[in-house]
Amino acid sequence: MLENLLRLFSEYMGTGLITVWFLFSVIYLFVFEKKKEKRVMLVYMPVLALVLFFNPAFAGIVYSVLDDEIYYRLLWLLPVTVTTAYTVTDIYGRLCGRKKIYFAGVAVVLVIVSGSLIYSDSNFHAAENVYHVPDSVVDICDAIEVEGREVTAVFPAELLQYVRQYSGTVCMPYGREMIVDRWNNFNELYNIMESDVPDASELASEARSQSCVYIVLSEDKEIAGSLAAYDFEEFGKIDGYIIYIDTLADLSI
Repeated sequence: MLENLLRLFSEYMGTGLITVWFLFSVIYLFVFEKKKEKRVMLVYMPVLALVLFFNPAFAGIVYSVLDDEIYYRLLWLLPVTVTTAYTVTDIYGRLCGRKKIYFAGVAVVLVIVSGSLIYSDSNFHAAENVYHVPDSVVDICDAIEVEGREVTAVFPAELLQYVRQYSGTVCMPYGREMIVDRWNNFNELYNIMESDVPDASELASEARSQSCVYIVLSEDKEIAGSLAAYDFEEFGKIDGYIIYIDTLADLSI
């Protein structure tokens, strides 16, 4: 159990330096901070959270009903940013003259070298709009929304995690749970959508059985057969995607 807890904490630490500064800050504030309310928030609470996290008995109880992913989130209780920032500010306030400038410069450098550029991770991209989702999601959802009611559409895997962030009225038969392997979710429509060459008959039938009014496919996606033969006609092309609409669906409010 302890080995597993150490692994989770190691994953949480990232490069490790930010965690080092945080632990140093807790020790510093334990020695120098005199105000009770700040000691509770910035010293006692983080220590208690760490003690609970590394307690095998506590971990065993939590693990009996939850898994690694949920237990890992206990570390989110640590006020890393607040504690570190407050400590830097407190030290800065105790210094005089040029020492303030030197310390501020060192602090900035330490913050920079303690992390890595977020866009170096393939899962992060510069925001394309104020909604922080791909423009294609915004354009597609705006095109298929029906005023006054919800409408269900099936999207390719690369768009699943963004639709709900943008629209509350465009529903999906499945969402992000399908692209997290460890959750082992199954949906026949998802399997058809993500197959190399979806069969038009199977795709139309399964989409309709799951109440999908729209089918959204990449323009590069090859289909075996024609969706039009099964009453799914082309609704439009947007940002490299083709939208098909079920002409048998009732879109009245």
